[in-house]
Amino acid sequence: MTLIDSPHNPRLRAVAALRERRDRDATGLTLVDGARECRRAIEAGVIVETAFICRPLLRSDDAAAFETTFRTRRIETVELTERAFAHLAFGDRADGVVLVVRQPPTDLAHLTPASPTPLLLITEDVEKPGNLGAILRTADAAGCNAVIAIGGTDLFNPNVIRASIGTVFSIPLATAPAPDVLAWLNQHGIRPVAARVDAHEVYTSADLTGPVALILGSESDGLSPIWNEPGIEAIRLPMHGSADSLNVSATAAILAFEARRQRDRPAAIEVAPA
Repeated sequence: MTLIDSPHNPRLRAVAALRERRDRDATGLTLVDGARECRRAIEAGVIVETAFICRPLLRSDDAAAFETTFRTRRIETVELTERAFAHLAFGDRADGVVLVVRQPPTDLAHLTPASPTPLLLITEDVEKPGNLGAILRTADAAGCNAVIAIGGTDLFNPNVIRASIGTVFSIPLATAPAPDVLAWLNQHGIRPVAARVDAHEVYTSADLTGPVALILGSESDGLSPIWNEPGIEAIRLPMHGSADSLNVSATAAILAFEARRQRDRPAAIEVAPA
């Protein structure tokens, strides 16, 4: 096993460059930092190019679970000293493992609804990785069938992966321009429901059962005009304070779990009159 001690090692510097989107786009690779996130990536079948580990830091329960998963795979491993690992890891948690993985494909043409009544989350121009990661985590928790990102930050930004706690690898994903996404929804008979601050209908009165895609825009600009076309239902969250909207990830959570509540509620029992 290779051991690297210097934080200035050329291979280490090339890997650290994957924090930048231009390098991720050029190579098709990204970084997965954190034992829990790495384990979920491996379990989801993501192609791992290299594992960088620092054994003195592999001491958490998540790290132990990762090692159990990791041992059964034939993956190139590079061991780092703590000072070298500090150059590669990021965030406020050092679990002693960073993977270089190949980004899974996100072509919309290969996304197929896995249910006759799919529930999708669609984001438009969400720039903050933390928000997009939180939305992916919500999608996983609420049992959404897919997430589609229009513009904004890339789905495999390392900070998106971290904020999603690795669920980014277990949810079907796609990226495409808004017109292509709308055409895809129409092709598959999925009803778009747009979250807009100026909508008349409150979300609790909307029917969110059946094939539905919840469309969420950026906090600064909202949704583009394409989602205001006739036939696209618009809903809003009632706001009782001075702010006119919530954080986009909070909105996604409220709408996704309302849709889940409606889908999971027991069917009304009809009682025949005596």
